[in-house]
Amino acid sequence: MVERHDDICDVAGIAVGHDTRETAATGCTVVLCDWPARGAVDVRGGAPATRETDLLDPSCFMQEVHAIVLAGGSAFGLDAAGGVVRALEARGIGFDAGTARVPIVPAAALFDLGIGRSDVRPDAEAGLRAVAEARGGPVAQGSVGAGTGATVGKLAGPHLSVKGGIGSASTLLADGHTLGVLVAVNAVGDVFDPANGALVVGARRPDGAGWLGAEIDAGPQERPFGAQPPFGTNTTLAVVATDGPWGKADLQRIARMAHDGLARTIRPAHTPFDGDIVFALSTARDRAVPQPDPAALALAGNAAAETLARAVLNAVRSATGLHGVPALRDLPWGSA
Repeated sequence: MVERHDDICDVAGIAVGHDTRETAATGCTVVLCDWPARGAVDVRGGAPATRETDLLDPSCFMQEVHAIVLAGGSAFGLDAAGGVVRALEARGIGFDAGTARVPIVPAAALFDLGIGRSDVRPDAEAGLRAVAEARGGPVAQGSVGAGTGATVGKLAGPHLSVKGGIGSASTLLADGHTLGVLVAVNAVGDVFDPANGALVVGARRPDGAGWLGAEIDAGPQERPFGAQPPFGTNTTLAVVATDGPWGKADLQRIARMAHDGLARTIRPAHTPFDGDIVFALSTARDRAVPQPDPAALALAGNAAAETLARAVLNAVRSATGLHGVPALRDLPWGSA
């Protein structure tokens, strides 16, 4: 029997590698496909930092994805994907273009330049290191990889924020297929438990007496972002993977439905100045496009949303404090 770890590597053909730079509070994470996967993406944030996402559109020719990169460093961090491409090329992995094999490596980045060192960002060498570290589960979670410099609870300013990070979870579907999620949580808002509506982690009170909570949620005319919107600080990036045999259009629908998991846990999400993105991958060995099955697709999309919500909670519960930003586990009133 295959050992399960409740993470994205429970999906056959998926490995995860992190490159972590604690001194600079940044890093990158690669989700590697052991064989070519199908892929799709759904971008909900209004200010995304991305690479190679257009080819994931169902109308586009490409039917292979070899890795997904999530990175800190804002747009600078997209350079990490170049290192992943180099590493995969050296292994002979990529789309056969005749004269060369071209690795297909879509990527997205989050903004972590406000913590640690803003002049140190993931680069091609970081991508190479992440590939070298990639392996099956259990997946390291918390303040690692793309989640190293991630923070949450910034509605009252970054000085009252709490650490975010990497989270992962998986679900065994009723049809026997597995669906897994990996997420890098870097939200301007607070994180809630959708099971009971409770605030899990968010902006801290200046007096150190708990969460600000409702005090910064007074209504549409009161803040919530103060005088200056926190550009880029709400970006949450996720990868949904499944061994179910879905085509690109169906994977795009799964990615869209998975965003509900962000909306259930993070308030606010999908703002005009964040880069919230969900990728979706199918590692099914059968490359034939299956017949449409709307009922099964609806169940898979709902499972993706629920699994992503759990992964978000795992991210903040696994995080550790860094560069003066405390984690949930560091706070006397924090409850995991």
